[in-house]
Amino acid sequence: MFLRSNSFTPYARLDPRLAFGQHDPDTHFRFGGNRNPHLQWGDVPEGTASFALICVDEDVPSVGDDVNQEGRTVDVDLPRAPFYHWVVADLPAALRSISEGSHSDGVIAKGKPCGPTPDGGVHGINDYTAWFASNPDMAGNYGGYDGMGPPWNDERVHGYRFRVYALDCESLGLSGAFTGAELMEALAGHVLAEAEQIGLYTINPAPK
Repeated sequence: MFLRSNSFTPYARLDPRLAFGQHDPDTHFRFGGNRNPHLQWGDVPEGTASFALICVDEDVPSVGDDVNQEGRTVDVDLPRAPFYHWVVADLPAALRSISEGSHSDGVIAKGKPCGPTPDGGVHGINDYTAWFASNPDMAGNYGGYDGMGPPWNDERVHGYRFRVYALDCESLGLSGAFTGAELMEALAGHVLAEAEQIGLYTINPAPK
C-alpha cells in the first residue's frame, strides 16, 4: 500500500497554506491557510472494507511551561507527546484520494463540527479541542483537519505523520466527538495494511 500527496514532498517543509499557524516577524505567530493536503493511496489489499485516516504530530512538548513564552525556548530534548490534527473513520472502500482544501480551508474560531466528511467518512475531533478549552475566544470542538501549529519558540522541527489504514470492516462504530486515541484503540485487530507520508514544519525560524 502506498500514500502520496501533490501538496507536499516527503520529509520537506510543509507550506504555510496547510498550517494552522505561521511565523510573523512582529508577533511570532499568525494564522496560516489551514487547508488539508491532497492525499492519494493505492495498492490496497483484497478484503478492504473501509479506510481510516490520521495526521499526528509526535513532537509536541510534554510540558508547556516554556511554550510560546517571550524570552524562553522549548528545549529540543524535552520529552514529547502526540497531538492529533486529523481524525477520520469509515472512509468508503472505493475511495482513493482526498482533494486539497476539501476538509478544511482556513482557520475557524471555535472549530468545525464533527460528523460526515465530504467523501463519505466521519470526522472525529482533533487535539486543538483540548488545547483551546480554556480560551474563551477559541474554545469548542475542533472537528476534521486543523493543521500545523507548533510553539513559535520550539527548538525542534516537528514531523507530521499522515497515515491511511486499510481496514477489514465497513465501520468502526465511532460517532460524535471521538478522539485520535479512541480511533487508534478502535483500529486494533482490523488493520490490513497502512501507508504513511511525513512532512516537516516549524514556526520558529531558528531551527534548520
